Amino acid sequence: MIGTLAVGFQLMQAPNVSPVEMLSGNDSASERASGELTSPVSAFDGTQPAVANLNSPLLAALQAAATDSRDENIEILVNSGWRSAAYQNQLLEKAVSKYGSPEEAARWVATAETSAHVSGDAVDVAHFDAIGWLSEHGEKYGLCQIYANESWHFELRTDAQASGCPPLFRDPTEDPKMHP
Repeated sequence: MIGTLAVGFQLMQAPNVSPVEMLSGNDSASERASGELTSPVSAFDGTQPAVANLNSPLLAALQAAATDSRDENIEILVNSGWRSAAYQNQLLEKAVSKYGSPEEAARWVATAETSAHVSGDAVDVAHFDAIGWLSEHGEKYGLCQIYANESWHFELRTDAQASGCPPLFRDPTEDPKMHP
């Protein structure tokens, strides 16, 4: 099912679940320890490595936004945050199988070496209302959408509080940090 999300003046199509959610789905303790989440969790759930292992400034910004969004009855949940390199590689392998080529998979899943999730510098947010709220208010916290094809993906850009979020890349293949 596809939902529509207005982001600034740009209308984007966003699936109800991210490609990562579609590719995962395991439930063992070791898989959760790798950062996999079987369902969205609170931005305050420090028992989950996907949340607890986020970069400290990103986690603080996310939690500040989650606290403030509650005033508008919006709950910011985490679909995916920190991931181990092994889990990231597993997601990439599944994406290549699903999308048919490494080039097409790269539009959705980064390598372990380039993924902002592996370094704890990215978070995927659940639910359209939270995504919409963050797209409207995120720069106040330095939380910015980075990719036009991934409306749920946010990274910390501390200069966004003063100068706004940077322009979106069409997808991760346009991001220079994906090409070390």
